[in-house]
Amino acid sequence: MSYKVLVADDENEIRNLLRLYLENDGFTVADVASGDEVAGKIESFKPDIILLDVMMPGKDGIHVLKDIREASNVPVMIISARTADAERILGLNVGADDYICKPFNPLEVVARVKSMLRRFYSLGGGDDRKEQITCGNLVLDTDRCLLCKDGKAMDLTSVEYKIMELLMKNPGKVFTKQQIYEYAWGEDFFVADNNIMVAISKLRTKLDEDPSRYIKTLRGLGYRLEV
Repeated sequence: MSYKVLVADDENEIRNLLRLYLENDGFTVADVASGDEVAGKIESFKPDIILLDVMMPGKDGIHVLKDIREASNVPVMIISARTADAERILGLNVGADDYICKPFNPLEVVARVKSMLRRFYSLGGGDDRKEQITCGNLVLDTDRCLLCKDGKAMDLTSVEYKIMELLMKNPGKVFTKQQIYEYAWGEDFFVADNNIMVAISKLRTKLDEDPSRYIKTLRGLGYRLEV
């Protein structure tokens, strides 16, 4: 199966570079050069993952991402020249699943794309049995990659879904930041990485007005799902 990647970047050189490496790895690629073109291309191309620049003509990447998240939980990786922590946190808060800074190694981008697709679409699991996991008023449908609270579906990013999958499969068990990162991001853990705290904070807000009702922090240890 050839997965489809949409590249949105105003720099022709970057679009061509990513297209070259992604197509060499078997992906089908479409690209656009402005934020105003993204919605239409998503409708016609139906990508499995989106690589999104922030600084583009028309709508900038952050506003494009907000529009995407209103309609879809398709994996989105921001690729941006904005390297400040505040910019990365903003992108993740708005709904990006990953953030990589320019200049980048195209081989790393391809590797991250594969990792995100593997996580989101549950590739290579070897066991095709699916199930529903229930913890109190939370139900995780692993067949549809969907979390419901009180019967209502919740809008989660792929990373947020993977975190809840890990916690709900092991209610009450404490997981370290390293264990959560490696499961949800599919990459080696970086000690200074703050993506976990951002993702957990967003999850708590989505789950309940009380930020500590479901996901508990154990200082110096990690996190657990309160049953």
